[in-house]
Amino acid sequence: MTIVQAVLLGAIQGLAEFLPISSSGHLAIASRFIAEQQSPLLFDILLHVATLASVCLVFRRRIAELFMVAVRWIIRKPRETDSSDQSMLLALIAGTAVTGVAGLLLKDLVSDFSPFLISCCFVITGIFLFVSGRHVSVRTTAVPGVVQGLVIGLAQGIGVIPGISRSGSTISASLFAGLDRKTAGEFSFLLSIPAILAAFILELKSADTLGSHVPVAALAAGMLTAFAVGYLSLKFLLGLIQRGKLGWFAVYLIPAGIALAVYFFPG
Repeated sequence: MTIVQAVLLGAIQGLAEFLPISSSGHLAIASRFIAEQQSPLLFDILLHVATLASVCLVFRRRIAELFMVAVRWIIRKPRETDSSDQSMLLALIAGTAVTGVAGLLLKDLVSDFSPFLISCCFVITGIFLFVSGRHVSVRTTAVPGVVQGLVIGLAQGIGVIPGISRSGSTISASLFAGLDRKTAGEFSFLLSIPAILAAFILELKSADTLGSHVPVAALAAGMLTAFAVGYLSLKFLLGLIQRGKLGWFAVYLIPAGIALAVYFFPG
């Protein structure tokens, strides 16, 4: 893999990780055209880690607040104002647990997903975004509960399927579960942190094969690009969530998915 190829894949990752269009699906399809072969799995995971760093940068204050609440909770010195953040932490724990179970169950199923199936999943994601974009909850809350965490965690677990957007599925599930738009975006990306870290740890066993496919310079260039583009994409998406414009992405995903499905149709 060349530096130019790595930068292009990093840019695609940075855009697709946060925009609800499926980064794993776009990387799998793009690598067929850009690198002329499937990129190493650990390379994809490292690009996810680079975009994870941008999540931590954007939500650094919120992460610090939740960390301090957790510490006070553990040492049994909570404040009266900590109750809502404790509920957030419980929801994140519940969501992470469900994500882990769903991810393990689906891992073997999605490992060999064909470009045709990925293209079909683009269409499914587009339809889901269109429907959720038109959904308006009568009652919304800024404090997720455990049940909501379980539902959103399941949506994130399903998001391991290439072509099914993780951010799109979790944000849409959050909205359907009754969270307000600001909390839906925040919860979705906070929930992504343990999921991406777990995926990275599980794929470390592939580290010995990465160097033969991706030079260090190309890897660094791809990760830096993914971080920068991811930061800008995340800030942009948070604004769209607030304005209720997730359905816009269906205009891209559905036609693109259909066109790619026709191109990759087995036969």
